[in-house]
Amino acid sequence: MDTAEIRRRFVAHFQAAGHTPVPSASLLLDDPNLLFVNAGMVPFKPYFLGQETPPYDTATSVQKCIRTPDIEDVGKTTRHGTFFEMCGNFSFGDYFKERAIELAWDLVTKSQADGGWGLEESRLYPSILDGDDEALALWTKVTGLPEHRILKLGRKENYWSMGVPGPGGPCSEILYDRGPDFGPDFDPASLGPDMPFALEDRLLEIWNLVFMQDELSAVRSKEDFDIAGSLPKKNIDTGMGLERIALLLQGKQNMYEIDVMFPVIERAMELTGRAYGADPVDDVRFRVVADHVRSSMMLISDGVTPGNEARGYVLRRLLRRAVRSMRLLGYDEPSLPELLPISRDKMGETYTDLHTDWERISRVAYAEEETFRKTLQAGTTMFDQAASRVKQSGGAAIAGPEAFQLHDTFGFPIDLTLEMAAEAGLSVDEDGFRSLMAEQRERAKADARSKRGQHADTAAYRAVLDAHGPTEWLAYETLETESRPLALLREGVAVTSLGNGEVGEIVLDRTPFYAESGGQAADAGIIEFDGGRLEVVDVQRPIKGLVVHQVRVVDGELPADAALLHAQVDPDWRTGARQAHSGTHVVHAALRQVLGPSALQSGSYNRPGYLRLDFGWTTGLSPEQVKDIERVSNEALRADLPVGWQYMTLEQAKDWGAVALFGETYDNTKVRVVEIGGPWSRELCGGTHVDHASQIGTLVVTGEASVGSGNRRIEAFTGVEGFNYLARERDVVGQLTSLLKIQPQDLVPRVADLVDRLRSAEKEIERARLQQLLSGGAELAASAVDVGGVRVVAHRVDGAGGGDVRTLALDVRGRLAGDQPAAIEEIGAADGKVSVVAALNESAQARGLSANDLVRAVGPFVGGKGGGKADVAQGGGTDTSRLDEALAAVRAAVASSGS
Repeated sequence: MDTAEIRRRFVAHFQAAGHTPVPSASLLLDDPNLLFVNAGMVPFKPYFLGQETPPYDTATSVQKCIRTPDIEDVGKTTRHGTFFEMCGNFSFGDYFKERAIELAWDLVTKSQADGGWGLEESRLYPSILDGDDEALALWTKVTGLPEHRILKLGRKENYWSMGVPGPGGPCSEILYDRGPDFGPDFDPASLGPDMPFALEDRLLEIWNLVFMQDELSAVRSKEDFDIAGSLPKKNIDTGMGLERIALLLQGKQNMYEIDVMFPVIERAMELTGRAYGADPVDDVRFRVVADHVRSSMMLISDGVTPGNEARGYVLRRLLRRAVRSMRLLGYDEPSLPELLPISRDKMGETYTDLHTDWERISRVAYAEEETFRKTLQAGTTMFDQAASRVKQSGGAAIAGPEAFQLHDTFGFPIDLTLEMAAEAGLSVDEDGFRSLMAEQRERAKADARSKRGQHADTAAYRAVLDAHGPTEWLAYETLETESRPLALLREGVAVTSLGNGEVGEIVLDRTPFYAESGGQAADAGIIEFDGGRLEVVDVQRPIKGLVVHQVRVVDGELPADAALLHAQVDPDWRTGARQAHSGTHVVHAALRQVLGPSALQSGSYNRPGYLRLDFGWTTGLSPEQVKDIERVSNEALRADLPVGWQYMTLEQAKDWGAVALFGETYDNTKVRVVEIGGPWSRELCGGTHVDHASQIGTLVVTGEASVGSGNRRIEAFTGVEGFNYLARERDVVGQLTSLLKIQPQDLVPRVADLVDRLRSAEKEIERARLQQLLSGGAELAASAVDVGGVRVVAHRVDGAGGGDVRTLALDVRGRLAGDQPAAIEEIGAADGKVSVVAALNESAQARGLSANDLVRAVGPFVGGKGGGKADVAQGGGTDTSRLDEALAAVRAAVASSGS
């Protein structure tokens, strides 16, 4: 019985009994206590907690669930999977224990011809909470089973609560005896309240009936709690794992082999050339692939994107474990494009949104694999070197600094390093790693505080502020001031002078310079003094109220007691800065107009002539959307929308509709609201702006891309830089049209035609190359040497990769078809990597030869390993210096097999 039919029968059974069928909720619910929906009852929690009135007395559902604590055990047992479907029936004060038992037992034991599942009663063992005599009596009444067939288990197994004060109650499980192949024989009458670990695979729990009847006042642990009294209404919450029923009804050994999962394993076998069931280590990897591919797909479908925190991190880990498992199975090409559609086609029979939303789902998954492949390529080499050094020195652990370097340089998450170390028989100095991570976080905070690595100690700045008061900041009013120096500093220490060429800091009593803030770069300009000049490199506010200028002395020597200075902002710089900052507001407003109000800015940076704006969005924008954003922005410039600002309280700003960004803390007594075109754009902002939108000049969007999970970035040029960008584009078009001797409007089709012709030529070259490669097949077959009655071709192909080597090996094998045993092993070397493929005909296999053995025979000589089936196996390595020895080892392995 396929999984879809099992699911259908479950819902039909309870619907016929008067239950309202409820569709599965999303895996993501607004529950602060849960990362994902982890049980079928989660969407019904408000009803069980009395927070909401249920719209029905009874309900049934098949709920999507994700559980993540057991990721490390996936594939190792029959019970652990990340994504699963929980079948459940629920009563909200309607029926209770007896009816719940009747409904469950009827579906489980009713014949398949009558719409049930038809499990043999002789293999079913109900369980109760030890001491729940009412449940014991009801089970014997409903099922007719003798009391000794009903297991009496303790609170650990058979009492349910949410882990907090609230509803709870005893449980009854239905267990299925899978037979002696899955555990020792047992006497049900002699089992105590704790289920023996040895029986957990044999007595497979398929259904849990929760009799929600108690009000808990304290929950200290799963087995330690206080019962304050009875609930005013007694409820039923049941949960049955769909995959567990499926493995029983389909006669499978575990959940990974059922109809909705095993096709992924079958495709993985085709891709890797390895057989499921041949090697226990490989079997775990195949199961990880099947589980994680499905789980990742379902998470992406419900809106999760890969990231470094919370849900995004779980998804990233699942995807990367799947990809890495395929690599460990010997498949180095992108695997998700091969596997994910298989899972989609099976799960899409029920969840049709997998088909309708496939473009987004696949795009997210494939992009993450590509990113991870780059990470693995560099990081795996470093890990292997580190592991080799540890083993050669007789050690047992990867050092903390090396684990940190893997993380910091190559993006290896620590859990991946831990997994790889465990596979290599090593541990990791996690404490050392965590210590270095903490130091890095502290350095990052210090750098942020000190602004680009300057001295982080604010004592010197505090002393200046205490002595002279806050800087008179005039950036909004003027571009130049006559100012008096209050302090000279170098690396956070007061100095008496700055010499020619030296870099230091100067604090003025008043300044026209804009200090970097709100995404706007600091002003550039000069400060002149009697006998010299300073170049302003940067302007910051290391403490509130104080503006500090980082300067370079370009002429003369500046004494700390200098008289009046002349500070002047570069007017062209300020004009460009104003254009870019106002342009940022325009793009933000256009973005919200095109995409909707949920497209909110999450960060920005602007300097003269350039802006970038980050915003929360889960998918890439289409070219049409980007064009619309640019068009709306330039329409605002053409309309010459007025730009103004005024001060008001934070509450007034919110009432006025102003957008506050970045989660910043604002002074409630006075905030500055900048508006462009009235309500079209209103934002809290302290930057410098143009007076009218037309003064931005032009706005040219140059790019849109991802900058992390759920975040996109738009970049644009403004003002003269925008015109320059368009001029450069025009020049490129002019050069191409001149070169191709066509009109500009014909450029795109002509280039497209050239690209098509180039691709056709490349394909033709590839076909010719392949023909040339295979043309040597006949000669190779003819060169086969007899080794103990086996025709052997052991050949080296320089410059060939894995695909070419496999093609050649299979071609030669085909030419040696016949009754005489034939063994072919091709070894290719390209770009410092070795590819090995062994292929045997049927006669060679009948003689007892295995392609697996021939590939493994060359492993020590090429610095690698491999495997596959008896007829075809493949492997690889990194040592190209001993290929001739490897070929000799092939012939020796064939010779020894016949002795």
